[in-house]
Amino acid sequence: MGGGTVIGDVGEEEEEGEEEEEDMVDAPVDPATGQPSKTKRKKKKKMGTRRLRGKISQKPQDFQIRIKVIEARQLQGANIQPVSRVTTFNQTKQTRVKKSTNSPFWNESFFFNFHASPAELFDELIEFQVFNSRKLRSDALIGSFKCDIGLVYDAPQHAFINKWLLLSDPEDSMAGAKGYLKICAVVLGPGDEAPSMKSTSADEDEDIESNLLRPAGVQLRPATFLMRLYRAEDIPRMDSAFMEGVKKVFNIGEEQKELVDPYFVFSFAGKEVKSKIMYCCDHPEWNQELRLGLQFPSMCERIKFMIRDWDRLNEDDNVGTFCLPVSVISSQGDTDKDEGFLPTFGPCYVNFYGSTREYSDLPDEYEDLNLGKGEGVAYRGRALVELITQLGELPEQSIADINSDDILRVQKFMRRRKYRLHASFLNATMISEIDAPVEFEVSIGNYGNKLDENVAPCASTTQPTNAVFDGCYYYFLPWGNTKPCVVVDSHWEDISFRLEALNCLLKIIMDLEANIERVRIGIKAKLPTPELAQLLISLLDQLTQDCRKPLPESVTGQHIATELDRLLSAYRQNELLHIIEVATKLRENATDVNEALSEIEGYLSLLKNLATEPQNSMPDVVIWMISGEKRLAYFRIPANDLIFASDPASRGRHCGRLQTIQLKFPGSKAEKDKKFEVPAMIRVKLWLGLQSQEMEWHKMQKEGELAVFAETYQNEVSILGTWTNKGPTMTRPKWSDSQGKVSLPQDGFDPPPGWRWDSDWYVSPELSMLFDKDAGHHQFLEDIYECQARNLPGGHWGPASRPWADVKGDPCPAKEEVPLPGGWKWDDEWQVDLNRAVDEEAWEYCVEATIGGYGPVEKTYHLCRRRRWVRSRTMVMDTKKQVQKEKQKQKAAEGWEYAPLFNMKFHSQERTMDLVRRRRHHRKMVAEDPKASCFFSLKPVDGDDKLDASLTAPRMFLTFDKSYKYQLRAYIYQARDLLAADDSGLSDPFTRVSFLTQSMVTERLHKTLCPTWDQTLIFGEIEVYGNPKGIESQPPDIILELFDHDTFGKPEFLGRSKAQPMVKLDPGDARTPVLQWYEINRMGQKGGELLAAFELFLMTGKDLPFLPPKKGSLYLVPNGIRPVMQRTGIEALCWGVRNMKKFQMSSVSSPSIEFECGGHVLNSVTIKDTKKNPNFSEPLLFFDVMLPKEELYMPPMNIRVRDHRQFGRKPNVGVYVLRTMEDFRCEPLLPAADEEEEGSIVGNGPAGEHVVDMPQEEKLPKKPWFNKLKKKEKEEEPETPSSGSMFGKRLSFPQLELPDFKKSRRDMEDPNLLDEEIDWWSKYYASTGETTKCRKYMELGYDNLLILKSELEKTEEFNGFVDFCHSFDLCRGKNEEEEESNVVGEFKGSFRVYPLPQDPSEPLPVKILSNLPSSDPDECVIRVYVIKAIELQPNDPSGLADPYLEVLLGKKKLNTRDDYIPNTTNPVFGKMFEIVASIPLEKDLLLRVKDYDLISSDDVIGETLIDLENRFLTKHRGTCGLAKSYCTSGINEWRDCMKPKELLEEYCRKRNLTGPMFYGNNSVKVGKRVYNLAEFEQNKKANSHWGPPEERLALAVLNTMPLVKEHVETRPLFNPLQPGIEQGKLQMFVDIFPKSLGEPGPPFDVTPRKPKGYVLKIIVWNTVDVVLEEESITGEKMSDIYVVGWLQGIDEKQETDVHYRSLDGTGNFNWRFVFPFEYLPAEQTMVVRRKEHFWSLDETELHLSPMLSCQIWDNDKFSADDFLGTLDVNLNSIPRPAKKASSCSLKTIPDMNNTNAVKSVSLFECRRLRGFWPCYSDESGERVLTGKIEMELELLTAEEAAEKESGLGQEEPNMHPHLDPPKRPETSFMWFTSPFKTLKYIIWRNYKWYIISSLVILILILLVVLFVYSFPGEISRKIVGN
Repeated sequence: MGGGTVIGDVGEEEEEGEEEEEDMVDAPVDPATGQPSKTKRKKKKKMGTRRLRGKISQKPQDFQIRIKVIEARQLQGANIQPVSRVTTFNQTKQTRVKKSTNSPFWNESFFFNFHASPAELFDELIEFQVFNSRKLRSDALIGSFKCDIGLVYDAPQHAFINKWLLLSDPEDSMAGAKGYLKICAVVLGPGDEAPSMKSTSADEDEDIESNLLRPAGVQLRPATFLMRLYRAEDIPRMDSAFMEGVKKVFNIGEEQKELVDPYFVFSFAGKEVKSKIMYCCDHPEWNQELRLGLQFPSMCERIKFMIRDWDRLNEDDNVGTFCLPVSVISSQGDTDKDEGFLPTFGPCYVNFYGSTREYSDLPDEYEDLNLGKGEGVAYRGRALVELITQLGELPEQSIADINSDDILRVQKFMRRRKYRLHASFLNATMISEIDAPVEFEVSIGNYGNKLDENVAPCASTTQPTNAVFDGCYYYFLPWGNTKPCVVVDSHWEDISFRLEALNCLLKIIMDLEANIERVRIGIKAKLPTPELAQLLISLLDQLTQDCRKPLPESVTGQHIATELDRLLSAYRQNELLHIIEVATKLRENATDVNEALSEIEGYLSLLKNLATEPQNSMPDVVIWMISGEKRLAYFRIPANDLIFASDPASRGRHCGRLQTIQLKFPGSKAEKDKKFEVPAMIRVKLWLGLQSQEMEWHKMQKEGELAVFAETYQNEVSILGTWTNKGPTMTRPKWSDSQGKVSLPQDGFDPPPGWRWDSDWYVSPELSMLFDKDAGHHQFLEDIYECQARNLPGGHWGPASRPWADVKGDPCPAKEEVPLPGGWKWDDEWQVDLNRAVDEEAWEYCVEATIGGYGPVEKTYHLCRRRRWVRSRTMVMDTKKQVQKEKQKQKAAEGWEYAPLFNMKFHSQERTMDLVRRRRHHRKMVAEDPKASCFFSLKPVDGDDKLDASLTAPRMFLTFDKSYKYQLRAYIYQARDLLAADDSGLSDPFTRVSFLTQSMVTERLHKTLCPTWDQTLIFGEIEVYGNPKGIESQPPDIILELFDHDTFGKPEFLGRSKAQPMVKLDPGDARTPVLQWYEINRMGQKGGELLAAFELFLMTGKDLPFLPPKKGSLYLVPNGIRPVMQRTGIEALCWGVRNMKKFQMSSVSSPSIEFECGGHVLNSVTIKDTKKNPNFSEPLLFFDVMLPKEELYMPPMNIRVRDHRQFGRKPNVGVYVLRTMEDFRCEPLLPAADEEEEGSIVGNGPAGEHVVDMPQEEKLPKKPWFNKLKKKEKEEEPETPSSGSMFGKRLSFPQLELPDFKKSRRDMEDPNLLDEEIDWWSKYYASTGETTKCRKYMELGYDNLLILKSELEKTEEFNGFVDFCHSFDLCRGKNEEEEESNVVGEFKGSFRVYPLPQDPSEPLPVKILSNLPSSDPDECVIRVYVIKAIELQPNDPSGLADPYLEVLLGKKKLNTRDDYIPNTTNPVFGKMFEIVASIPLEKDLLLRVKDYDLISSDDVIGETLIDLENRFLTKHRGTCGLAKSYCTSGINEWRDCMKPKELLEEYCRKRNLTGPMFYGNNSVKVGKRVYNLAEFEQNKKANSHWGPPEERLALAVLNTMPLVKEHVETRPLFNPLQPGIEQGKLQMFVDIFPKSLGEPGPPFDVTPRKPKGYVLKIIVWNTVDVVLEEESITGEKMSDIYVVGWLQGIDEKQETDVHYRSLDGTGNFNWRFVFPFEYLPAEQTMVVRRKEHFWSLDETELHLSPMLSCQIWDNDKFSADDFLGTLDVNLNSIPRPAKKASSCSLKTIPDMNNTNAVKSVSLFECRRLRGFWPCYSDESGERVLTGKIEMELELLTAEEAAEKESGLGQEEPNMHPHLDPPKRPETSFMWFTSPFKTLKYIIWRNYKWYIISSLVILILILLVVLFVYSFPGEISRKIVGN
């Protein structure tokens, strides 16, 4: 987890550094955060300490995560073998193992590819781990670091580049840092540009702390998230009731159980803790503490709470998920006042949302919503939790019980108050066709949920109503003048202070956004600066005024505030004060509007971060559309938007206000099934407040009367044709609710206290019954079936028992007797319907009519047949209405609805199959006491005392006395850029306009993507209830839907838009609506724009404006509204077509182009054969058309390509729609201009010079509609080379004043000596800034080239090289998002658009497009230089690739497969390809980088495409980049086929510039400027390779022009399999040389540099002061010393012999190591080639720093040798050795913690070094001196080494220098191989006195023994003998 909290943006650290300086010396620790508090010298406060991730997409996309592991430092442990492992989401990759180092350098890249939604991916983790590969896996982990992917994505450029990670041990948090890891991480989505992951040069003294991925100075500390989980409620049923049913049958078990077994999961940063399972409980009381240990600050952002349901057999189910961002419940704090606070939350309820609550044994199709993927559609319970962060300790146990004091303390947070939610529905329209009656349910939490059996029903639903057809496509609910109202009572904690504060902030944000938009429009409209300034000042004034208003606080006694409330309140106040401060400062100091605006946007994002309320315990309000028992569509509204507050600023923005809501289908099913319909649109007012504030809602209801009705249904069944309410089939009570579940007899209703009856019971028929089946239709088809039967198979046909019937078989009158309804007329006579599966007389046959199964062929066994008669009728308006009113009265009297069964759909006409009927009765009540509750308590009837009183909610309606009639006029003018829905790449579009209860369609236009309908749709009488003033302030939305007509099947949806009409309450209102572009969207995909305007007239009886003129039967758009036209000229350059794909299996060979604009069509000539020349022979066309004056209304240019085929066929093979011509607008050229000054010659230069006309801009008079195109040429006027030049004044004879510049030989060195070290790469590295690789080149001051960060054509000044002609992609086929690209070729062309004189007799302007180049193919030599690739996507399992190049141009194909570069993702190619090609026949140069595979086919890593034709035709001269100076030899030799002087002449000719006129060698006049050579070369070093001065001068002038300079471009590579995601980059450039201009110069040699062979000779003379590790048998300290050495990367170790038994740490060796290696001096890197594994095919080439490692070891014979100390030095910067052993210490080598500078030298420069270096061990984490080593290092080239051969150690040839065996002390030997020496030097030396003493004693004893033995004999002899 390591790292640091980045509660905000990681990328901010660098910026912070600039803004404040910190004093960290002995800083006191802040108790709140556990971080050293910083005493800052304040400069400027950083804005916005937290950054919240907004709503992120749920749609799966391609993502690529690139991780580069560069190196590690200070890893804990000595002589370890580190390996790094990276785990991302569910993929793991690891680096190579590095030998014996604790500062490994890996520099390896890993690519992880995912197809996932951002919402899912950004919460997953990236984990970096470093292991010691020597140890067992269990204890191999050294340290790790975790952060979530979203953190990387939120960083600038979606990347961390060269950041250090602090590694820590997740298990042992007290251990501190375990080392540092340097990484790059990039998260790329489609279309993101990949930043460079190039690592900075490995610098020993790199400041890790400042680039560490956590706030600087913060130490990681152990911490615990302590979550107190108290209880949960409202958890839905999750288990089947099967077992309960079984138990009930056998009478086993106790009372009914709740069918859910919940437990709670708390997770963060990949760790989780689970609570106990509460069996069979939907309101569990856990009362547990869940504890999670972490390192604080953490790099993970989201805490996740989940409730899950335990299952005995299956997997546990998810009930709901809630995510809490850490940044919302904590603050870093960064001011002196704002100290910040640790994550804290609650005690507070959190709400869970997910799929619908109703339980089903079938799988839940919206299950994903319970995991937090997508917007939850229903409330699924809530849990009371509290979160506390404890610093400084880790949890000992993860679960504990909460003590009783805390349980009591939390009781006060559970205090509830009664809330009431009101909703009044005004309209429900655009309902897709539905079989069952439709009702709307409003719920908050679980209150109001109609389908949940556990919830007491309340008046939360509208009455079920059958939808009625709106006359065109959709249906609506015919509520008429009684609008349904619902009310939901609920009980919640009073958190109004939180919601009100949130609403205040949201209001500030809304006002600020509106004001910013106002300023933006001002900028767009180019208002004068003072007016813009005024807008800005008023914006800032309002902002400061809004921020000064105090936010609502909690009221003691009414609200209970938590700790987080107090902290957040202070935090918000601080931030608002800060905004006031900076906004005031900005108001005083702002100078630039755009700068000020971007600053203000910063304030806006800061306010948005403040406007989040983590502790919002009030659930969202959900509106559901229900049909039958099925939930169809929903909409969720946050409670704070509806909450009532007495202060309007704190009130919810939709509280009590009319809003139009478009319901949504639940889950992502609609998207997957491509369901485009709107489920329903409702206009509704919602209000949420305390019950005590309810009168405020009634005050808001100014329109209509709120009436309350008792409602009951009378039910009857048909028994043997008689209607009765008794009998066995009567499955419902006689009187019941609409569902038949509850008995509601009329006499059982008593008015509630405070209410009285206002009328008697009356029949109130279902509203939709008042509408006939032909309602809404203007034309209707009557149909009737003639039925016949026979008694015997094969008998005669006769009339059936029911001779005439409808489609269901119910009897009907004969066709002649069918009545014509009033207000209709017949269109024709009755006819048989032959358009069905019938025989020739229209009969269809079956065995038995009641069974059905009709077929068109008669068989003998068929006994029944029928045929359908049809007759159409059309509506005649007037009489129809009177009849309808009469019918309504009749219906109201009867009011019965019929159905076959009670649970089926009811209808108004009785049919044969109908067995049940019902009718609705209402009785109105009025309130005597305004506060009285309107709920009934029913009297028990017939002894039924179980009746639940709460079930008797009345129906409420808003009744209107008066309706108003309106007329809507929809002016649909045109659309542009629609999606293609047909295979031809076009559509047949029409628009459907829906407004309230009506919808209409425009005419259908054929085969176009830019239809111009020019049609007015008139919606006759639209009945709207309510005050017209209300309609004027909030008009209902108009929905515009575009479709493509298909002959078969239903129309295809093209997109939808929303508009609002201009409301005119007085028909005489003089305002005219303005046509506007409305953006069209199809499921999130842009679908073009529609130009339309709308007027809504109140029909007051006065005359409405005249109807618009008609064209045929359709109304046109009237004149005041349609655009104003003007005569316009369009010049079309029709250059050619390219890359046309086949059409209907044959290639497109003879195309012509059809241009259509504003209804005018022009055709180009036909190309004879595209294979020979794909260009048009006559490329210029001219339109003279009337087009709109306003650019806004300009119709698009439609470009169609037709292929001319045999038999006169001209199929359409490609389409392009040019949306706007704005880019091509220019002023016209007047014809008079040329005639006025004809023949005048300007520029009177010296004789013999060029005489050319002055540029046109000087000659043309300024007419009002004048040449805008020349503006660009003015910009391209060559700039002066230096500001202080003398070229401001015009010089008559400049050559007299300018000395000729001569080269002095003294300045020059012999070029041949230099050029050995100088190559093209020197120039490349000099340009990239890698100066260490090209020092010599830099010293000589040679030219650099441009290194472009992107493609050449994307450079701003070249603008895609489209100055001559643009490329337009031609399309064919449908626009489907998921489908492959439908591009079928490209059209090359351009346009010029300008106004023409209105008077036709005036002459037309001069054509702008003239002087075109030849359109014939041109043969060219193409040279492609590929330098190198950067960060390629690895294709092999090893995380590397074996790349090679493939170049394709036309049919020519070249590759470097034989020279592939093994095992690298950053290959240096250094290749040049030369191809001869004919442009434009072969114009697309495709460069591929492929991965070599031995067995399988080679994979494409990535490719890039270059359009050579654009480079060839552009005026920027993209064929060959201009060098900086003209050289005739050397590395920078001129390579173009034209000399600079010729190029300058060509440039002047093409641009109509005067010149060039040369004055001598040293000055030239171009246009109106004079250039001087000395001016250009004054600071340059002279160069022996330079060419003649006039060529140098011409080149210097060309370099000031907007022409392509010598460059290397960096092109991103893309793979067709992962379009949009970059696969790496390619550095390259292309030269194009037309053969017609002559032979090109010699090519550059870009072959990569070859390494040089070197030999490093090391003589290890001695070691000194080595630690003595061993103890001999005699107890003395000693070591058997030997020295090991190797070059890191080559890893072939060499070791000295052993100096045994060193007793004082001295070792004598005189031993030679010889290390041959390859080295690139220019790049200071060692080149190592080696096989990674024994099975590897190729050697991998690595470029490494030349690091020498020397280690001292202690030799052990019977156990592993002991490591004593190490020394690692870089041969490029070796610390200077000490001359004497005594002065050698650890201070002489660099150390990260050692701030002293260490003197170092490069062995490659000094070649030889001798002295003492220290060796150290850092096993304990700190360096300890363990010995000193005396060495001599000598570096030789391979040639020198061959001359001075030397053997290893002291072997032959023992020369240069000769090494004698070391003179070691005699004590140095191996004991068991030399027994005599062992005696002499070990035993004798240590024990000689013991031995001598022993011998003396022994001799003495012998003497004594001999004496004692011989004494008596001698005595006796003496005695006897004598």
